[in-house]
Amino acid sequence: MKFICTAAIALFTLTNLSAQQKSTITLTSQENAPTINKHIYGHFAEHLGRCIYDGFYVGENSKIPNTNGVRNDIIAALKDLGIPNLRWPGGCFADTYHWKDGIGPKDERPTMVNQWWGGVTEDNSFGTHDFLDLCETLGTEPYLAANVGSGTVQEFTDWVQYVNHSGKSPMSDLRKKNKRDKAWGVSIWGVGNEMWGCGGNMTPEYYANLFKQYSTFMSDWSNTGKLFRIASGANVADYHWTEVLMRDIPKNLIEGVALHSYSFVEWEKKGSSTNFNEEQYFTTMQTALKMEELVTKHSEIMDKYDTNKKIALIVDEWGGWYDVEEGTNPGFLYQQNTMRDAMIAGTTLNIFNNHSDRVRMANLAQTVNVLQAVILTKGDKMILTPTYHVMHLYKVHQDAKLIPLKVASPEYKFGNKTLPAISASASAKDGKTHVSLVNIHSTEKITVEINVDALKLKNITAQIVASPKLQDHNTFEKPNVIAPKDFKDFKLKNGVLSVTLPPFSVVVLEGK
Repeated sequence: MKFICTAAIALFTLTNLSAQQKSTITLTSQENAPTINKHIYGHFAEHLGRCIYDGFYVGENSKIPNTNGVRNDIIAALKDLGIPNLRWPGGCFADTYHWKDGIGPKDERPTMVNQWWGGVTEDNSFGTHDFLDLCETLGTEPYLAANVGSGTVQEFTDWVQYVNHSGKSPMSDLRKKNKRDKAWGVSIWGVGNEMWGCGGNMTPEYYANLFKQYSTFMSDWSNTGKLFRIASGANVADYHWTEVLMRDIPKNLIEGVALHSYSFVEWEKKGSSTNFNEEQYFTTMQTALKMEELVTKHSEIMDKYDTNKKIALIVDEWGGWYDVEEGTNPGFLYQQNTMRDAMIAGTTLNIFNNHSDRVRMANLAQTVNVLQAVILTKGDKMILTPTYHVMHLYKVHQDAKLIPLKVASPEYKFGNKTLPAISASASAKDGKTHVSLVNIHSTEKITVEINVDALKLKNITAQIVASPKLQDHNTFEKPNVIAPKDFKDFKLKNGVLSVTLPPFSVVVLEGK
């Protein structure tokens, strides 16, 4: 009897363990599903640390191969990544930046002190022409974040005229004097940045009035009415901020409302980017997955005032934030990038994809050498991070039609706290279906079952980003520790796709 009871308990335990290790995903109707806007996969380049100088820009006389001073290896990597937009020059830097200081002969440009990031003196050698020409080279759309905090309406609208007016005007004449005849035609404009903080510590009511003033005087002359004007939005869960902007700003003056949210252990004690324990990993993923709640609640407020969803929610700063690497300038925000960051990227992009009816643009912070970068540089060396590889796998979702889904996920437990272990999103485009899956569990592999019978999938292939340790990362000595690999641990039988995900892994499947 004792043996039977013990065996029964063991069987019960194994059965429950097996149940905990399985997830089911149900695909729902695509009939009214939105398109996943490619701009969700945007990036961010601020004058911060080594993002621009000694990152993107090494100067025309550098021995590092470059095009107009921008590294050729970075250009190639970002082209391959297919970045749809690039935000510049900030960030907090935007509201101290005076764009006329960055045009004209480089040896005649005034210097400035970057008061937000390290107190370094900048020579303004990378300015409007350099950035917009870079965007042309990359085939990406520029997103200019303009100065409201310390600037004027005149300065702002002069910049719009300088880059967009193709006829004769004071600013277009100035542009032509600076050897650029053709207007760039910039559509996406941020009207200030973090106005609740480094942009001026304003109330939402005050900023809403300022936004209306600036927006009223914006025009692109040759393309009137087609500017995409983005209001500086909420800090994380400041729902009152979103409420005021949506309530007080007329819908004919605004196209987007921003949102900023970062993932970290604790704001005051962010911890190392590579030397972290499971508790720190779990806590970071808690803040990353909080994005689901943030997007949902901010969208609900926007729905009250904009039932047709004409105004986009723009998450133009997101990503992991840790302590800087030892021995580097604290104001430069240089950090490494591990499998933890791959988990942040995969889960966050799944959230954005699944909310693409309202979320139509986002910007990972930041592109090179700052925060959750996709590229790191050291001298003439360059490496691609795990985040780069996840975004590269996910680029198949750009401008694809969302396939809505419901995920029944087992729990990832730490202490008395739990998180859903499985995250997913799916889309269809050009006769191909893609499903992106993330297992954030630190120790358990999980089998995901998806009924795909209605999709009539054949010829399924997959790639994976995974590694033995959460702390694993690419270095300049070993640049390919983490890179996408072909993935075979799946099977399709009777219309059910069964995929076994290793711990902390990202898998993207393709079926035709």
